Amino acid sequence: MTVDRRKMIVEAAAKSFALFGYKATTMDQVAKIAGVGKGTIYTFFANKEELFQDIMAKLIHEMKLVAEEVVDPSRNFFDNLHQALDRLLDFREEHELAIKLAQEVKEIGTQMAQEGIQQIEKAVVGYIQQQVQRAMDKGEIKRCDPEMTAFVMLKLYMALAADWKKTHEPLEKGQVAELLRFYLQGGLAPV
Repeated sequence: MTVDRRKMIVEAAAKSFALFGYKATTMDQVAKIAGVGKGTIYTFFANKEELFQDIMAKLIHEMKLVAEEVVDPSRNFFDNLHQALDRLLDFREEHELAIKLAQEVKEIGTQMAQEGIQQIEKAVVGYIQQQVQRAMDKGEIKRCDPEMTAFVMLKLYMALAADWKKTHEPLEKGQVAELLRFYLQGGLAPV
């Protein structure tokens, strides 16, 4: 049986980034965790940034799969939106690398950690944008700029699900879903 050294390196690097963050992870650490020589890493990756990008691509792919698991074509757009965003937020709050990157951005402001967090947000906005476009094509929602709408939807969801509880009693998931529907589907205009 052939040992997949590249896979061992990626797994070791993911572990190191999740434990120590981007800045504190070194290629020596990754080599030690993977049980390979440091030179072996460089046969697969030019540098730490390239290795990090490979791991981020896998994380983003996992996030998309997690969101897709809860989307049901028989449900309406807003129900699917809430389910997907809820699952993505849970994933982000439970995934060790995403947690460590957010912590590193807050504490140190490491550029690559910031870029990692931005990649996650961009991927989520892109996913929502696709759903918005599909809903427009099906006539479920009115015409809009799908990217901007996706951005607003994500930020509203994050504000309700995560930011609100910093200064108020946390909202239940059902309340978040109702408020998303209220603001996005019904709006504030009188009937």
